Amino acid sequence: MIRARRRGSYGVRSAPYAFLVPAALLFLLFFALPIGYALYLSFRRTEVEGLGLGKGARDEVWAGLANYTDALSDSELLHGALRILGYGLIVVPVMLGFALLFALMLDTERVRLRGFTRLAIFLPYAIPGVVAALMWGFLYLPDVSPFFWVLDRLGLPQPDLLDGGPLYASLANIAVWGGTGFNMIVIYTSLRAIPAEVFEAARLDGCSPWQTALRIKIPMVAPSLVLTFFFSIIATLQVFSEPTTLKPLTNSLSTTWSPLMKVYQDAFVNNDIYAAAAQAVIIAVATLALSFGFLRAANSRTKQGDAR
Repeated sequence: MIRARRRGSYGVRSAPYAFLVPAALLFLLFFALPIGYALYLSFRRTEVEGLGLGKGARDEVWAGLANYTDALSDSELLHGALRILGYGLIVVPVMLGFALLFALMLDTERVRLRGFTRLAIFLPYAIPGVVAALMWGFLYLPDVSPFFWVLDRLGLPQPDLLDGGPLYASLANIAVWGGTGFNMIVIYTSLRAIPAEVFEAARLDGCSPWQTALRIKIPMVAPSLVLTFFFSIIATLQVFSEPTTLKPLTNSLSTTWSPLMKVYQDAFVNNDIYAAAAQAVIIAVATLALSFGFLRAANSRTKQGDAR
């Protein structure tokens, strides 16, 4: 009887781990193994003998850090990183600024149609990035865009939104339009979690709605702002679909405009999966380092604020 109880208790304790097995298998098959294989390929290369024709003329050999050295010295990859930096300097502050503004507006008592407004702002996030880029791409073309038709009727100049400096703003507009709703929901949910007694005390102390927003709401949703900033950095470093979709519409977008486009070009056009794997590993490490550094800085500031 004691043995039966022990077996029963052991089965109860092991039950949660049994439920974790399917998730663990999916994680290994579709996440860990691809990452490990990409890391393995980044240390390999193809060695060609003679003209590279015939059986055995091409052989996969150990390359060491050669692929990483070539990637770090690749000017196209470096220029793509600089372009993404300029793109991110536009996208992240504008998107989070709008998200915070909309969340604060929805949290006011006088707002009407709160549910409809919240859904309307969030809806662009549900549209796939390729579809959004196609839609905005046609709106940027002078021949088919209704905006340019209105400018032409008014006799106003028609800017080229897919060339030069406006190109960054055009790409950033797509990201801001699609990502503001998600960040707004995160911040708005944090605002709704603040106890009503806090706002009542502020009202009794004579705080105006503007003062309440600046001195109470924004400081209390700081963790949500950190979280949305963290997600925005990752999404910015991984931008791919927008410039790739708009590339057929303009000559200002090269096939290596962003780092991920460079990886795609080397892997599937130049057929050099080894160099592409090394570049992908570098991008992943850079993303992890930036994200970890930002989170560590944010946590240290939070601890300093709590100590005060």
